[in-house]
Amino acid sequence: MSPRRARSLVTALIAHGREAGTPATAAARMSVAAFLSEVGFTVQEQPFEFNGGIYRAMPAAGALLMLMSLLEVPLLLRYSPPWGALGAFLAGTTVASIAAASFLSGVAASPRTRRDANLIAQRPGAVVHCWLVAHLDTKAQGHSMAGRLVALWVTVMALVAMGAMAVLRLYGLLPVAAGVATGVLGVLAGLLLIGGRLAGETPGARDNGSGLLAVLTAAEVTSDTGIGIIITSAEEFGLAGARALVRERPALFAGTEVLNVDTIDDDGTLFVVTHSPGNLLAGRVQERLAGLAPVRGRRLPLGIMVDGVPLATVAAGAVTIGRLSWGTLRRMHSPRDDAAGYAMVTAELLGERLAAAI
Repeated sequence: MSPRRARSLVTALIAHGREAGTPATAAARMSVAAFLSEVGFTVQEQPFEFNGGIYRAMPAAGALLMLMSLLEVPLLLRYSPPWGALGAFLAGTTVASIAAASFLSGVAASPRTRRDANLIAQRPGAVVHCWLVAHLDTKAQGHSMAGRLVALWVTVMALVAMGAMAVLRLYGLLPVAAGVATGVLGVLAGLLLIGGRLAGETPGARDNGSGLLAVLTAAEVTSDTGIGIIITSAEEFGLAGARALVRERPALFAGTEVLNVDTIDDDGTLFVVTHSPGNLLAGRVQERLAGLAPVRGRRLPLGIMVDGVPLATVAAGAVTIGRLSWGTLRRMHSPRDDAAGYAMVTAELLGERLAAAI
């Protein structure tokens, strides 16, 4: 059976967006489950619920940061007691932390609960020693993944600047330019965070049609009955699917290794990302992938979340494999992450490399 069947399926799937908890994702999941059954896997669904309102947190945080910044400027200058700016900064960050926790936990968004499901597939009667994982869902925001990272970096800079200026204000008056610059930086960070709202849809060709292609190609060509397949959903909503697996099915991963595949472009470095120190699996994976593309090991960058993080807490070893560049990041989470000009060559070749035990 030709591995081109996996490519045909994924090509059809990446023609449309697949936001978690929507009918489009349910239809895509059914297609993937049928494919896995046809190539000899027994497939289970693991339903779960998740908070569909978590992306209200980012715009809300942006608005709060802008308000804090505008209030902080006069407090940093000569219109308050010396401790006023620091008190306002600490109060604002405390309120923001409580609000963010309530959004992420679902307390502030319970009416927005959505339902979705993971797929767990293995050969009948086989004992799995390695799980290949990819997420099915997509997400479109007001800015790309690159924009989200910039928003995070500017926000950290703004908070550090505001905190430092508030402490310095305890020791005397500050130059007007310093106070105004701090306020401007905070407003800019707030505007960037507001851009993180959900907006429109993306075909998700690279994130994560490519990872899906690699895993399904491996499923189609493998003769190793110890390889299992997990297709998660709601990865783009705080890794909800992977967290549900860890919470409800931890025994699946006892003594196993996890290879999570997320975003395989045809350009850039092929990264093998470790999620825990002393991970010997990463070195073996790098050896297996040598020659496919420039390969480098690293830890997960700040501001990026992947399913490998929660899965690493219950597996014997876990890595995430991704090939991307800054150009890839500029496409991800936007309508520009489509199939135009994207050959998916690396993803398919990666799937063939992952079809045998590592």
